[in-house]
Amino acid sequence: MSTNNITSSNTKSAMTGQSRVVILGAGESGVGAAKLAQAKGFDVFVSDYGVITDKYKATLEKLSISFESEKHTEELILNATEVIKSPGIPPTAPIIKKLVAKGIPVVSEIEFAKRYTNAKTICITGSNGKSTTSLLTYHILKNAGLNVGLAGNIGQSFAAQVATEDYEYYVLEISSFMLDDMFAFKADIAVLLNITPDHLDRYDYKLENYAASKMRIVQNQTAEDVFIYCADDEESLKAISLIKPVAKAFPFSITKKIEPGAYLEETTIHILTEPNNQLTMSISDLALQGKHNIYNSMASGIVSKVLELRNETIRESMGNFKNIEHRLEHVAKISGIDFINDSKATNVNSTWYALESMTSDVVLIMGGVDKGNDYNMLKDLVKSKVKAIVCLGKDNKRIHDAFEDDVEVIVNTFSADEAAQIAFHLAKRGDAVLLSPACASFDLFKNYEDRGNQFKAAVREL
Repeated sequence: MSTNNITSSNTKSAMTGQSRVVILGAGESGVGAAKLAQAKGFDVFVSDYGVITDKYKATLEKLSISFESEKHTEELILNATEVIKSPGIPPTAPIIKKLVAKGIPVVSEIEFAKRYTNAKTICITGSNGKSTTSLLTYHILKNAGLNVGLAGNIGQSFAAQVATEDYEYYVLEISSFMLDDMFAFKADIAVLLNITPDHLDRYDYKLENYAASKMRIVQNQTAEDVFIYCADDEESLKAISLIKPVAKAFPFSITKKIEPGAYLEETTIHILTEPNNQLTMSISDLALQGKHNIYNSMASGIVSKVLELRNETIRESMGNFKNIEHRLEHVAKISGIDFINDSKATNVNSTWYALESMTSDVVLIMGGVDKGNDYNMLKDLVKSKVKAIVCLGKDNKRIHDAFEDDVEVIVNTFSADEAAQIAFHLAKRGDAVLLSPACASFDLFKNYEDRGNQFKAAVREL
C-alpha cells in the first residue's frame, strides 16, 4: 500500500482556495486526467482501490501529483470540487454513492478533457466494431493530412493529449461506461455502429438501459452536427425512435439503397453525403473483409466524406489499412491451416461476426469467463462452419450444453499451448483454427491481450 504526499496536498487546496479535482482510478485515463488537471491549475489527488502499476506510479511521482494505492481514503475524496472516475468503476461502488449523496459532480475523463480543446470530435460507439472503425477512421484522416489524434477507449489518454498536443480533430472510441459519465459533452460527428447485448450486468440486465446509454452519443448535438448509424440494426433503430436525434443523419445499409448515406449494390459500396459527389468502391478492394467490416468501412467512409476528403485518398486508405492486434489477426499458416487470433472477441456477438467472416471449415477455440452469454445466436453458424470446439477456460459446462448437438468434438483445455496443439490436430489442410472466445479472459489470463499473445506464441511453437 502506498501513499504519496497526501497531507501537503490536502492542506494546500485549503490554503490557496484552489478547486480540488480527485481522480478515481490510476490507469491510462486517470493519469491522463491528472496530468491535464494539474496543467490547468487544479489541486489534484489520485486514488486507486487497486494496485497502481509502476509505469503510472512513476508518472505521478515525476509530476509530484499526490496519490494513494489499494484504498480510497474518504476524507481525501469527499472534499473534492469534482471527481473524474475511471469507466471501470460502477455507479454502485460505495465511494461513488457517497459522492453522489454529497452532490459532488462525478464525470468521465472524456467530459473533463473536452472542456479544454476546440478540436472537432468524431465519436464512435457500438457494441462491436468500435476499435476497428476508430482506427480505420483515424488512418484515413491521418493519410489525408489532417492534424488528428486518436483516444478514448483506445491508445493514449484523451486528457493527456489535450494537455500536451494541439490537434484539430480527435477520433474517440467511446464505450457505454464513458457515456454514462458524460453530460455537457457534444460530439461533432457521432457514429453508432450497432447495439447488441453486452455488459448487461451494469444495466440491471435490461437491454433498453444499455441502449439508452449508447444513445447518449447524440446528446447535446444540434442540426449542424452529424449522426451516422446502421439502418440494418433493429436495436439501434428502436433506440433512435425514442430519442429522435436532431443532427444531420447519414444511415448506412447493406440491404437497401440509402441516399444520403451509404449502401451496398451487389459488390459495390456507394457513399453519398451531398448531391453529385459519390464515392464508389468494390468490397474486394477493402482491406477489411467480412460483412461486419463492410459496415465498419461504410461508417468510416461517411465520416471521411462529411469532412470533404478526396475520394482517391479515402479509397487508398480503406484499401491499405492494417487491422488491430487480437481482432481477426492472421497469425500463421502451418501445414495449410490458417491460425487466426480474435482474442478481443469477449462477447458472443463478436464471435458471431468472426465466424460469419470465415470462408473455410473452422476449429473454434472459445471459452473463459462467461458473462451470462446466450449462445443461441451462434448455433446456425456453428452448425454450418465449425467442425470442432476447443474450450479454453476453467469452466466450460455452458459451452458443452449449448453446442453438444451441433458439433461432434468438444474438448476441454486449460492453457493456450494445449488449445493450439489440440486444434492443430483436429484441423486439416484448408481449415482455419480460430481463437474467438466469446468470453472474458480473467480465469486463465491477465486480459484478452495476454490470451492473444500466449496463443500466438503457442502457434509459432507448433
